[in-house]
Amino acid sequence: MRLVVDLNRCQGYAQCAFLAPDVFAMHGDEGLLYDPQAEEAQRERVAQAVAACPVQAILVDELDLAAGPAWAPATAGAAAKGASDG
Repeated sequence: MRLVVDLNRCQGYAQCAFLAPDVFAMHGDEGLLYDPQAEEAQRERVAQAVAACPVQAILVDELDLAAGPAWAPATAGAAAKGASDG
């Protein structure tokens, strides 16, 4: 799983470090350190951290192959709906 944190947007609230301490850590009062290649075992904690970020500074690469087919049915359904509407 690949993570990207917008460090310009991050305000140092540390919710991510609290929820996923194996992936995120605060360095001083405002500096955030994180593992951009977080292990798959951390996916649930990372998802909680992403949801808890007050400024939405954390992004998970949605094209991650481990996430795989979870997005495919929605895409296929939307295409099928659009085709039947026309």
